[in-house]
Amino acid sequence: MREECKFFESRTYDDGETVRKCELDLAPEAPWRCPDNCPRYERRLADVNWAHGSLITPPTPEEPPGVGNGDDVAALLDEAEDIVNEAGPRIKAEVDAEQGTGRGGRWKRWFGRG
Repeated sequence: MREECKFFESRTYDDGETVRKCELDLAPEAPWRCPDNCPRYERRLADVNWAHGSLITPPTPEEPPGVGNGDDVAALLDEAEDIVNEAGPRIKAEVDAEQGTGRGGRWKRWFGRG
């Protein structure tokens, strides 16, 4: 990925796991590569001519076989995102039903509205 792009984001967690992604969700093959000629690529101005210390983004992990071979990766990730987006409201409704909160839930009880 283009680490010098202002939309590149990297976060390392306590267990050593590192997430490398595009803030705009325009890199379907993250963390390995950005699309060629990305229309939103902008060089990160804050990093120009800076010397980095020990808090440098870890190297990109090895690319698994099959990444970069057509639109299959993007289609698979789009399908997975659709599944998650569809499941979210259903799961929230189930949790609300279990907790007996319904619409407005705790806020209504606390502020006496409704």
